[in-house]
Amino acid sequence: MKVAIVHYWLVGMRGGEKVIEALCNLYPEADIFTHVYAPQAMSPAIAAHRVTTSFIGTLPFAAKRYKSYLPLMPMALEQLDLRGYDLIISSESGPAKGIIPPSDAVHICYCHSPMRYVWNMYHDYRERTGLLTRLMMPPMAHYIRNWDAISAGRVHEFIANSNTVARRIETYYRRQAEVIHPPVDTAAFETVPAGELGDYHLMVGELVRYKRPELAIQAFNRLQKPLVVIGGGEMLRELHSMAGPHIRILGPQPFDVLKHHYARCQALIFPGEEDFGIVPVEAMASGRPVVAYGKGGVTETVLDGITGTFFHEQSVEALIDAVERCRTIGVEPERLVRRAADFGVGRFSEEISRFVDGVLARRRLTAPGVQRAPSRAYLVQ
Repeated sequence: MKVAIVHYWLVGMRGGEKVIEALCNLYPEADIFTHVYAPQAMSPAIAAHRVTTSFIGTLPFAAKRYKSYLPLMPMALEQLDLRGYDLIISSESGPAKGIIPPSDAVHICYCHSPMRYVWNMYHDYRERTGLLTRLMMPPMAHYIRNWDAISAGRVHEFIANSNTVARRIETYYRRQAEVIHPPVDTAAFETVPAGELGDYHLMVGELVRYKRPELAIQAFNRLQKPLVVIGGGEMLRELHSMAGPHIRILGPQPFDVLKHHYARCQALIFPGEEDFGIVPVEAMASGRPVVAYGKGGVTETVLDGITGTFFHEQSVEALIDAVERCRTIGVEPERLVRRAADFGVGRFSEEISRFVDGVLARRRLTAPGVQRAPSRAYLVQ
């Protein structure tokens, strides 16, 4: 069986790329197709595969300004030649699923989310842009949105990374999706004795507006308690200017530093809404509780009152209240580690393999000249 994996762009190892890494281990002979490729930023598991880029990768400054070429990406995907492939797995968050599959191939889309900037977060993105972009976004987003909805018809089966995303797929594409949570390398983290815990809370992640990092800065400025921030992004300079004397913003850090801080923090602060949210699972794998905005994928991983606490309004007051409540839940690191293990890499690989094998078996039974089997609907879990 000849396998193709299609991903939106390969420029860093984040959650989407961890999924690609796991797929590469499952299908070691697969070829990868993407818009832009930075091999030096990829793991060995991905770099070992043959990678083909769309014409976006040849455009000026594409390695850093690839998102500026979003209007060209539908056309670029449709130029990729996937003749001869039997199984195509697309990884969707930026444009990826809109390839033209061969008529006899099976196309499965693992959807991290329908494109946020044209669907559920369109108005958030638009109100935070400059004047020129704000004027250009409506016609561009209208075109991308229509193409995106139409191209969903080129997918045989959808997999969503959370129930939250499955509901978006149903809303925007009118399709149902199997839910398979993404892989988290929970075994890479460790707990420490209570005597090694620090006095700080921790926030980890890309510092971009939809993740609401400023909410954590404002809350801990008011609390006058230590907060450590790890991550880079467009808001890094702005957050530095907001931070009071109790807040340390470390910027991007290597894994060893991240792992050290996870294991020793009082709790992880997670103020934004995520499609799934790998960071809270990593914190739990380190035996530390999570204080999170109670919406999105985190509601499927963190157990409120057991492995963390939720706040249900994105305000400083609500976050402070959740921080105080988290101190009273009686953290049991072993319980948190067990909960995190439910989202490990082995579980993901097993569930993906079982799902793909089931789809391929059904497709063989419904091929021309073969008696058609009863169809099976995959419902939102």
